[in-house]
Amino acid sequence: MCLIGAMCLSVSFVVTVILVLGVVFVNGWTDAPNAIATAVSTRVLRPRPAIVLSAVFNCLGALFMTAVNARVAFTISNLVDFGEAAGGRASVALAAALVAIVVWAVGAWYFGIPTSESHALIAGVTGSAMALGGFSSVNGGEWIKVVQGLVLSSVIGFAFGFLATKLIMIVCRHLDRRRANRFFSRGQVAGAAAMSFLHGAQDGQKFMGVFMLALFLNGHAMRAPDGGFAMPLWVILLCSLVMGLGTSIGGYRIIKAVGMDMVKLEKYQGFAADLSAAICLLFASLTGIPVSTTHTKTTAIMGVGIANRRRSVDFSVVRDMFVAWVLTFPGCGLIGYLTSLLFIKVF
Repeated sequence: MCLIGAMCLSVSFVVTVILVLGVVFVNGWTDAPNAIATAVSTRVLRPRPAIVLSAVFNCLGALFMTAVNARVAFTISNLVDFGEAAGGRASVALAAALVAIVVWAVGAWYFGIPTSESHALIAGVTGSAMALGGFSSVNGGEWIKVVQGLVLSSVIGFAFGFLATKLIMIVCRHLDRRRANRFFSRGQVAGAAAMSFLHGAQDGQKFMGVFMLALFLNGHAMRAPDGGFAMPLWVILLCSLVMGLGTSIGGYRIIKAVGMDMVKLEKYQGFAADLSAAICLLFASLTGIPVSTTHTKTTAIMGVGIANRRRSVDFSVVRDMFVAWVLTFPGCGLIGYLTSLLFIKVF
């Protein structure tokens, strides 16, 4: 049976696909603006052109990296096991997880807090699977990669941002300021494009993995011997375009929180933050470790700010971000768990 015909016969499958695409859209809307926050805050790019640039490169990143190396998508699709409930109950539980992610993400966007959509996705899917099979439904080996990614994105992002800023300050201390600013302005445009590309490469793959999981639970995809999926081109294209569309809607509140409220950046600092975060994301994408682009970028900005002087960082904003990050796993996981129980009972 063709996929379109299957969707016509399965209401739960249609709802799940719509929700997956909704979450991809929300990710592009609320998470992707982190990639361009520094370029906007230093006035290298105006918000609207920056958002258009980010939308295009998010789409390209999701498309290209998935075709080259889909290991991040495989990690996400193997994160939990829905067990013998494949089909009806599992599809309903996955739909409930996606509802939880949207609720969490939109709430964070409303308050202008750059939470991690990646961790919301992981927590929501894990909570929904546990509603069906308890702790035995969690794949500990894949969760270790999530923890590794959390440490990598936070520690290395901060360290690279700090070191890159110190190095630039030493190398460029005798340069003419106007000439240096022209160089770093061009560098920030390239950095914003690179960050958007790698955001698509990381987060695009994560949601493609969930899309393939939805197809699998409804009998429309088969796992490969290594536990992954053969990623169809239409899935890559669809998720890439929807993420780009979400980014084009814009997320000025997130841009303001990350690039303006936390640290007042100069052009060389914005360049250092973009370069540091991009290197970290590229390494993670090539090695298949699912990291948070939000954590990577914001900790890189913190490192940049502290490298200049500690008082340049508004730690009240940092505190709010860290509280949101800490609450994402238990909060979104609990919402996913309770929503799954409700949906299974109702549907």
